[in-house]
Amino acid sequence: MRMLFRCLMALGVLIAPLPARAGDGRHITIAAAADLRFAMDAIVASYRQEHPRDAIDVVYGSSGKLLTQIEQGAPFELFFSADSGYPKQLVADGQAGGQPVPYALGGLVLWSASIDMRKVQVGDLLQPRFGRIAIANPQHAPYGKRAEQALRAAGIWDRLQPRLVYGENIAQTAQFAQSGNAGVGIVAQSLMLDPVMAGGSYVEVPAAAYEPLRQSFVLTRRGAGNPLARDFARYMQGAHARGILLRYGFHLPDAAGG
Repeated sequence: MRMLFRCLMALGVLIAPLPARAGDGRHITIAAAADLRFAMDAIVASYRQEHPRDAIDVVYGSSGKLLTQIEQGAPFELFFSADSGYPKQLVADGQAGGQPVPYALGGLVLWSASIDMRKVQVGDLLQPRFGRIAIANPQHAPYGKRAEQALRAAGIWDRLQPRLVYGENIAQTAQFAQSGNAGVGIVAQSLMLDPVMAGGSYVEVPAAAYEPLRQSFVLTRRGAGNPLARDFARYMQGAHARGILLRYGFHLPDAAGG
């Protein structure tokens, strides 16, 4: 397991702090999109208050890379993706232990640590004053793909290419903007409750500018026989977990047409 986590870190994924293990408790490891980092940490903490003997580890990363790791045998029992297409692919490839369950609809924002973004539009990013623009890698990160769509919709994608900085996932993209390596980051709205991000300024990207970020989770084939994985999947669909998702800036599928 230690070797696995070292490999995951090398691939740009983020590992949540591991809870204390109880000797006779159950255990699962969750693969989760990086936009879920704060909401999922809160949900796991809430679940463990009710089930203190159970241990849940969470590995965060880009949905596309997590999918690849699962298909290559990574020991995950649940997969939470920022794009419903990836859990569907897991089903199609025979690597899932059930059908995907929609859990949220994500949103994009333009965020800066040093620039007042409240009246900025996507097309304005072409102005030199914004410097480098950080987005998640569109090749494997759903938020990066949607950021590309928004930039294309504004007609500035090609001209902005020399100034783009790519994060391996949406959390790393936010770090680029927060650290000053980029003047602006096109990041997940769900990260805005991070205390580090609270010192900056942001504006929502119009939802019409990109394909909806419908998010789903699925039991993996490994997780299908794990009682804790099935219990946590049910918990994610309950009122308390859904309330936490709302608090962290997500919309719920039934409330957003997802």
